[in-house]
Amino acid sequence: MREDKNGPGLVPRLRFPEFLNAGQWSAPTLADISTPVEERVGDRTLTPVSISAGIGFVPQAEKFGRDISGNQYRMYTVVRDGDFVYNKGNSLKFPQGCVYDLQGWGEAAAPNVFICFRPKAGYENSFLRQCFEQNIHGIQLKKKITSGARSNGLLNISKEAFLGIKIPTPSQAEQRHIGECLSSLDNTIAGEVKKLEALRLHKDGLMQRLFPSTERSIPELRFPEFDDGSAWPKVPAGDVFTNRIERGRSDLPIYSVTMTDGMVPRASLDRKIEDTAVAGVNKTARAGDIAYNMMRMWQGALGVAPENCMVSPAYIVLEPQGINPFFYFYLLKKPQLLHILTAHSRGLTEDRLRLYYDDFAKIKLPCPPLAEQNRIADCLLSVDQLITAQIKRVNAIKTQKKGLMQRLFPDLSRVGV
Repeated sequence: MREDKNGPGLVPRLRFPEFLNAGQWSAPTLADISTPVEERVGDRTLTPVSISAGIGFVPQAEKFGRDISGNQYRMYTVVRDGDFVYNKGNSLKFPQGCVYDLQGWGEAAAPNVFICFRPKAGYENSFLRQCFEQNIHGIQLKKKITSGARSNGLLNISKEAFLGIKIPTPSQAEQRHIGECLSSLDNTIAGEVKKLEALRLHKDGLMQRLFPSTERSIPELRFPEFDDGSAWPKVPAGDVFTNRIERGRSDLPIYSVTMTDGMVPRASLDRKIEDTAVAGVNKTARAGDIAYNMMRMWQGALGVAPENCMVSPAYIVLEPQGINPFFYFYLLKKPQLLHILTAHSRGLTEDRLRLYYDDFAKIKLPCPPLAEQNRIADCLLSVDQLITAQIKRVNAIKTQKKGLMQRLFPDLSRVGV
């Protein structure tokens, strides 16, 4: 592929060599390049589907827990592999709705509030799929939306407005090249995501087997040097953690506790934090301490401090007493333990539950020998390192694809919208 030097116009910055002199792209409307799909289901038996942003087609029974088509089923639209469907529901990924083409279903039944269309001859699905992934429709539709979502959660966008969006389009041969190039990256991403999911499942399996259930005192899986049949004693949490109450210092970085990533620098979070950053109000957490959000501990909001830092006064800081904090970090994340933490939290409703230190200190926790704690913690930390590396790999390929898309397509501001 080479950079195109043709200058301004509906021309991408990067083109395959055989298309360098192919000239500018055209910008037909979606109505020009497709035909509406309006065939009703009637008495046929097809799977009712919905569309989820970032995922695509899913059976209604899977998304909603049941088939919600009801009496409207007969009026649903028959869509076939290769047909595109526009869901007018807004989402974070696609605020003006999302568009996906049906693949591998054969036929399905789409709600009649969705807009369905079929590309005409000369227009490649693989190319159009990438157009909609770039939100070419949303960029144009956001200027035409005059009100928010209706009572059914769908945006107030007419079929005429949607089919009036312009699609920057080269020749079919160039469409095919672009579609195949980007689809190959999609396949690579999908493969790497499967590896990531496999690692997460492996970790979940280890967690279940390396820690005993609440009814047992011996784990299902033990390292050979500890596989002597000895039971893990249970001790009050207050015996292995004291409550660190130490004022913050202005020279310390501020950390926050998350439910998925443990403790992270507050500055790395996308969301705005409302509580104060005054040193004297915050608490100090020292490297190796466990901090937990007492309002979210029942959801697993805890982490191990990677360095000396300050945390919110709404957190409890646990100082380990001769134990491995990472062992207990993983232990306290187990669903069975979260149920126990919930039971010891105070509050009338879930959004008001708080786990105070005095209540936490009474909870009986397994306490195997420190050497066994270390082996289990090291094992799970090594898996987490593999997961982190795989996440970075997936994100790197996604970033590569995003950059390639920006160059393989012309500037969308020149589409005439």
